[in-house]
Amino acid sequence: MDMLVKSPPLPRLNSEQIERRLGTCPRLPSLASINSVLRELLDAEQCYTSQIADVIRRDPSMTTRLLRLVNSVYYGLSTPVSSIEEAVFYLGVRQIRRLALVTPIIEDLERLAGRIRFPWREFWRHCIATAIMTQETLGDIQPSSDEADYVAGLLHDVGKIVMVAAFPEYFEQIQARMQEEKADLLAVEGELLGIDHCELGARYLSAHKLPSTAIHSVRFHHRPSRAQSEVRIVAAVQVADLFVRYARIGNSGNPTPISSEVWMAAEGWDLLFPGLSAERALGRANMERSLERLATILEGLV
Repeated sequence: MDMLVKSPPLPRLNSEQIERRLGTCPRLPSLASINSVLRELLDAEQCYTSQIADVIRRDPSMTTRLLRLVNSVYYGLSTPVSSIEEAVFYLGVRQIRRLALVTPIIEDLERLAGRIRFPWREFWRHCIATAIMTQETLGDIQPSSDEADYVAGLLHDVGKIVMVAAFPEYFEQIQARMQEEKADLLAVEGELLGIDHCELGARYLSAHKLPSTAIHSVRFHHRPSRAQSEVRIVAAVQVADLFVRYARIGNSGNPTPISSEVWMAAEGWDLLFPGLSAERALGRANMERSLERLATILEGLV
């Protein structure tokens, strides 16, 4: 019987080699300007369903997601929604704003990921779920008018996509190693590649002049206490990421299981609610109550 031969370990890259390859990674147009016409319309004090529908109608991908989302969320309707105006009416401005953010970003990330074999649909589910739970975790603590918290959650694992695009052979070897043994993902990435996905993603976003909120959340979402600014958003991203992994929603690319104890003991809670145990308990309870609704929304978005 033939024995399965493992691929030989790849050479660990130095800083100069990493920067050179990172420079070849294409820009994501959606990150610079995410459907600006629709964003401006949604941010206006008076916005009309017909105007929003007209903008959405120009984007076939967004139209498809919109109708799929509304019929998923409102599954019990006697007649499925087929009108964009009606879908906008049912979903409301907040859900449409999320849709406007998600659609172009996911499409750009899919192009960046190329043809590397990976359960991408489950990965997008993880990212979107983390974005939603980041926003809900912050709740009344630090509400965002520009969706910065949602974008921070959505992009928290962008470093893994950058790794696929610029270092595909390393990504595959790291994933194989993680499947073979229980190990710390950041340690394995640092050992095999010379940089982890957090730092890789932060450098990529920084090179493309993304806001500091997104950069800090990508760089520190595993270690929020190290963030020098945007601490609450970074902490919310960590808590949301761990919760989504604990609830086994999607696939983050990190197979290490998360127990309820790990999620509830995350340092992000101390940064969000320092010394406020009652508020912390309420925050956890609200997240758990969101699970069923979250699953329904994800079915419509991904």
